[in-house]
Amino acid sequence: MTIRQYRDEDVESVAGLYTDTVRQVNIRDYSPEQVAAWAPQPPDLTRWRKRIAGLSFWVAESENRVIGFCGLGENGYIDFLYVSSSFQRRGIGRQLFEHVAAEARRKGASRLTTNASITARPFFESMGFKVLREQQVEVRGVTLRNYHMEK
Repeated sequence: MTIRQYRDEDVESVAGLYTDTVRQVNIRDYSPEQVAAWAPQPPDLTRWRKRIAGLSFWVAESENRVIGFCGLGENGYIDFLYVSSSFQRRGIGRQLFEHVAAEARRKGASRLTTNASITARPFFESMGFKVLREQQVEVRGVTLRNYHMEK
């Protein structure tokens, strides 16, 4: 596995992985209605390009296939840490997180923050994050719970 900078030609792979992961993994913690709002089919690639454009963004790749990704926003905000449903529990999320955290430190961030799903909360806690508050967020007219976390 390698971690490399995102390229625009990755957008379909990234959006597809995100949609699949939410629908295959996060379904354990969210209702079908919530998952459908969170990861609509088909993904809106124009929206994805705009969202990624505001981040420093990396992909994890194996055999020329995107198997995970993570973004870094301003002030140490960790955004979009996702690993393919087929590659869960292999240390890929940890490697992506460590890569992005090192980049955040290089850019001068003294703390990291994220908004973690119910599903991702244990991962971020294992990385040293603490919950600052539970949040109710609206996505396409549907309310989802997540956690604002900090390290």
